[in-house]
Amino acid sequence: MEAEQKKFLLTAKKSENITEWYTQVIVNSEFVDYSAVSGMMVYRPDSYFAWDTIKEATDRMFKEVGVQDVYFPLFIPERFLTKESEHVKGFSPEVAWITHAGQSELSERLAVRPTSETIMYDSFSRWVRSWRDLPIKFNIWASVVRWEFKHPTPLLRSREFLWNEGHSAYASLEEAEAERKVILDIYEKILKDYLALPGVRGRKTDSEKFAGAIASYSIEHLMPDGWVLQGPDHHSDGQNFAKAFDIKFLDKDGAKKYVFQNTYAISTRELGAMVLTHGDDKGLVLPPKLARIQIVLVPIYNDVKKEEVLRYSRSVNESLNKSFRTYLDDRDEYSPGWKYNEWEMKGVPVRLEIGQREVDSVSVTAVRRDTGKKETVKLDQLGKFITSLLEDIHTNLYMKALKFLESHTYSVSSYDDLKKLVGSGIVQSPWCGSDKCEAKVKEETGAKITNLPSDVQDKAVGQKCIYCGEEAKFIANFAKSY
Repeated sequence: MEAEQKKFLLTAKKSENITEWYTQVIVNSEFVDYSAVSGMMVYRPDSYFAWDTIKEATDRMFKEVGVQDVYFPLFIPERFLTKESEHVKGFSPEVAWITHAGQSELSERLAVRPTSETIMYDSFSRWVRSWRDLPIKFNIWASVVRWEFKHPTPLLRSREFLWNEGHSAYASLEEAEAERKVILDIYEKILKDYLALPGVRGRKTDSEKFAGAIASYSIEHLMPDGWVLQGPDHHSDGQNFAKAFDIKFLDKDGAKKYVFQNTYAISTRELGAMVLTHGDDKGLVLPPKLARIQIVLVPIYNDVKKEEVLRYSRSVNESLNKSFRTYLDDRDEYSPGWKYNEWEMKGVPVRLEIGQREVDSVSVTAVRRDTGKKETVKLDQLGKFITSLLEDIHTNLYMKALKFLESHTYSVSSYDDLKKLVGSGIVQSPWCGSDKCEAKVKEETGAKITNLPSDVQDKAVGQKCIYCGEEAKFIANFAKSY
């Protein structure tokens, strides 16, 4: 029993050692677990439920804008990866290769999917003939493998992770460009409405863009330690892949042209961002929509009143589980206090405590996970109360994260000020657009440009670059990054 009790305890505090705290939380809460393969993890029921909910909601929104689901092979011939030079250069260190089937050596190495552009665009080149075949708006839900890094971290940086890959092809650049807002709006809605996560939307610099793209756009999250974690992204690929894979069509005037393409993704990294942002020293704090169990009922009784309390608890559970995801914890072998610790560690949004007092008053005691606030609720008001409470918990989580983002985003024009603030949040500063200045700031401070935020670019007018003093072209978000 002592070992069981320790399983749901944390020895690290979030404010003192967020790295150790994070590792303890995701494992001790039984959210994920390590596997026998280095850098690859197991999604346990709570984490997979959360991802499945994100997947279903995102997929539904994709379909509303005409995106269709497809599936392509896990293995990619080596000759495909070498067709687009910048793309293969960007991914070659991370590729895991298949060289044998049984005892037989393959005639060509096969890459385990690091991303699907090349295997998909070989098919696009055969499917696209006329402007009537466009646009193509495809999406796959898949896992990808990226192997080359020394310190994998579950969810944040795993060698295998789950994501969507959106791949589109259009007849014109204008159509392709218009897609970006549609997709990023969907991602932003998922982040806000399901994960309770705010983010900063903007364009990546050329040094940070996706390998093979002409421009990349991202939504970046600010974590509680002041570092930034990249969220969903959208890449404008122009005609780079179209030319490499010969994806051409006859337009309405009979002229042969290359298509314009985009790619976009959201991944299980968002679950890591959610844990880091909302969790506390008791464990996970799950947004209600992503909680596999939204309400846990804990009966409190002695031997004399046991059956009466249990009957009442079962009745309450039965009335709630028609509308909510509930669990009645009637295990005899654990004390109520032990159960409180376990369910707080697991991040269940609401706990209902039911003892003889609640039975006598025809009520329950509701405890919310995000604030710990307790409230006595009459049984005839419980359904309405829970609906409102879950909405309020979600709003509170989002607003708390948004307040932190806003209070830890700094606007500075002095390089000395930037150096002082790096590591404590996002430092917005004017930048000339030079790769050299970008690299120097990173070399000297450890901060990179996470993106060029969309909503403040007008402020660059008349300002000087934070590093070289030349005329600024952009406002850049500098931060240390995961």
